[in-house]
Amino acid sequence: MAYDDRSRLADWLFRLVYVSGVALMGSHALWQYMMGHYGDILLPATLTLLLGGALFVRWVNPEFRRLSIYLMLISCYLIIATDLVHQKAVVSLFWLGMPPVLTMLVLPLAPGLLLSLFLTPVWLAVATPGLALGPAALAYLALVGMAALPGWVGHRRAQQQDRSVRRDRDCEALSRETLERRLGAEVERARALKRPFATLVIHLPQLEMADEQFGRPLLHVLLDRICQTIQANSRQHDLLGREQASLFWLLLPDTGEAGALIVRERLLHALNREVIAETGTLQARIRVCRLHAGETRQHFEQRLLSTGLKLMEPVP
Repeated sequence: MAYDDRSRLADWLFRLVYVSGVALMGSHALWQYMMGHYGDILLPATLTLLLGGALFVRWVNPEFRRLSIYLMLISCYLIIATDLVHQKAVVSLFWLGMPPVLTMLVLPLAPGLLLSLFLTPVWLAVATPGLALGPAALAYLALVGMAALPGWVGHRRAQQQDRSVRRDRDCEALSRETLERRLGAEVERARALKRPFATLVIHLPQLEMADEQFGRPLLHVLLDRICQTIQANSRQHDLLGREQASLFWLLLPDTGEAGALIVRERLLHALNREVIAETGTLQARIRVCRLHAGETRQHFEQRLLSTGLKLMEPVP
């Protein structure tokens, strides 16, 4: 699943949470009315409107998602605090665990942990009429730690992934070291599974001119445009890396020579449509290198380097 698809799915899940919250809070107000607890209707009815406002803000302008998250947290905190005061000891332990779990679900690890610890005295003060202070504090802190554990595991996994997939310092392509490491892995995979493997060597001479004549800002604009164009016209599992300042490799797993030639023509056509005001139409020189049967990783890499040097030679 692509990054945009995951982001869209996460946004719809958050909206579903807000809709469910509005429905539950409204049902709670209706239940208080049907039970004849007219003095307890005002708070859930007001919070229903507050959650509805949070949903509206989230729907209209996703940039204010933080505001909508905190509005939802405030609503849930108030209803939990109200019910926590009137519950018995056993039920109070359940309600005491709701705030940290809810906080860690909707906030990132660091803000959620800080907010949960900051509100510890507040929740203990609300819960102590029905619970002893020592057991309540121990239970609350244990729940904070357990609720933070999934976020900590995800954070560690993201750090390990960032270390294993290092990007180039100027663009979204893989760095040279990462590219060469992934090339070796893909060559070994292709040889072990007897699958075809090809690589496109892409030279963009305008990158050197942009850096020399216009400086780093234009170079970054060119690099961003180039990476976006190449990635938009390749498959999700294809790997784009920057081997030199103006030289890229596009690794094409499970791709023979015919398929690589099709990708080459598609990239040439897409790159030639890109126009930069300072440098004009993008110019690209692309060669296909196919992994031969029985060829070692070192020999294939030497062929790629040799092809890149030939592409970088001045055109007579």
